[in-house]
Amino acid sequence: MTAPATTPVVYPEKIDAAVLKVAGVVVLGAIMSILDITVVNVALRTFQTAFGGAPLAYSTVAWTVTGYTLALATVIPLSGWAADRFGTKRLYMLAILLFTLGSLLCASATSIGMLIGFRVLQGLGGGMLMPLGMTIMTRAAGPARMGRLMAILGVPMLLGPIFGPILGGWLIDHFSWHYIFLINAPIGIVALIYAQFALAKDDPQPSESFDFVGMLMMSPGLALFLYGVSSIPGEGGIGHAKVLLPGFIGLALMVTFVLYSFRPKHPLLDLRLFKNRNLTVSTITMFIFAASFFGGLLLVPQFLQQVQGETPLSAGWLVAPQGVGAMLTMPIAGTLVDKFPVGRIVPFGLVLIIGGMFALTQIQADSSHWGFLIPVLFVMGLGMGGTMMPIFTTALKTLTHHEVARGSTLLNITQQIASSVGVALFSVVLTNALKDNPPSSPAQAPVAAAAAFAHTYWWAAILVSLTLIPAFFLPRKREGAHLLDDQDGTESAAVLMH
Repeated sequence: MTAPATTPVVYPEKIDAAVLKVAGVVVLGAIMSILDITVVNVALRTFQTAFGGAPLAYSTVAWTVTGYTLALATVIPLSGWAADRFGTKRLYMLAILLFTLGSLLCASATSIGMLIGFRVLQGLGGGMLMPLGMTIMTRAAGPARMGRLMAILGVPMLLGPIFGPILGGWLIDHFSWHYIFLINAPIGIVALIYAQFALAKDDPQPSESFDFVGMLMMSPGLALFLYGVSSIPGEGGIGHAKVLLPGFIGLALMVTFVLYSFRPKHPLLDLRLFKNRNLTVSTITMFIFAASFFGGLLLVPQFLQQVQGETPLSAGWLVAPQGVGAMLTMPIAGTLVDKFPVGRIVPFGLVLIIGGMFALTQIQADSSHWGFLIPVLFVMGLGMGGTMMPIFTTALKTLTHHEVARGSTLLNITQQIASSVGVALFSVVLTNALKDNPPSSPAQAPVAAAAAFAHTYWWAAILVSLTLIPAFFLPRKREGAHLLDDQDGTESAAVLMH
């Protein structure tokens, strides 16, 4: 159905009080979502011993991260459809409520299974906050002011990796692990009240149908497959029902999902977009990079606490340089990507990350913080800031206007799924390495554990090195954007995400 013609909205040139009020709501939501991803990273060691009995395996507690990111991936494609159907304000407030409720339930968990389940609920709310927030900002600001407003939204994105681990460590050291979730309650209440008064009244306009069949295949399929992989250490190998049954069912569901996705007019993930060479190469590069980088870096707080005996707060301070490095290079990369081909920018960032990851293969129980770990993490942060944003940019740049929303959804889900795969993979490698090389005496326990971490980093270093292969095929000549190619056609205007 063709939408009736409407009078174009005229936006002010300057950032006015009205749009800053809306930006404040979005920033509050972004702070909750991003901080919660990073504060948990320093809590995994605490989770291993928090629920009584023998210490839990790292591959088990890592599901508090994997479950959350899988939930994020599940709701990203749902957000755009639901926002059109129910209204952005109503859905945004529901996302805040779900996230806050999930946080309170996480704080009340009495077992690791309960905590993982409540983290999934929390992720269902958190996954909607960022895409909905960007949609709200787009509608409030208009195209001419989006760059300046996105800089405001970028503040929590840049500061989250720096202050999240520090905040998480401080709360655990001075109170308890429960407070890394309880802190979301007052923020969530303020955000709900703020959103009620600051956001405009909803005017829902249902658009395309939603692919529920695809969602029921993709999300359970990925979760079952990762559950089977993560069960390998506990079962002692792959030849066990707890590994094979969920693994094969999950793999079958994912293969069926891929085959099915070419049938609906509006699939959950539009795999037809892979006909675009740039998008395909960028997605492959993003997947390998995110799996190796995020899966490998999650081990650093664990090493600091388990091997070197650092407190969660100390571990938070020690991993902060990675965020500082990313904060320095991200704006530089943003400037360079408009002047030079992405294929000549991304390899420099990848080389820094690869060098840092290979350096971590030499980590030892007595490795110096200032002489080794902090410089390595800082360099890897520099590489990360020069890698992710250019990959996103080149992937979307050659899509037409009506394809950008679906391409953005595809890339965001790829990043979340890759992070989940990386965390699950390296937690299995680390858990097996710890079991296969027990210390000969209590005094040798840190040495043996450090060797297990170093072994795991070899896997991470090799995997991130493979990123150079698809990165070689990124554009090495300047290419024009196609965002306006279909603006005179009959396609409807795109929302920010699918």
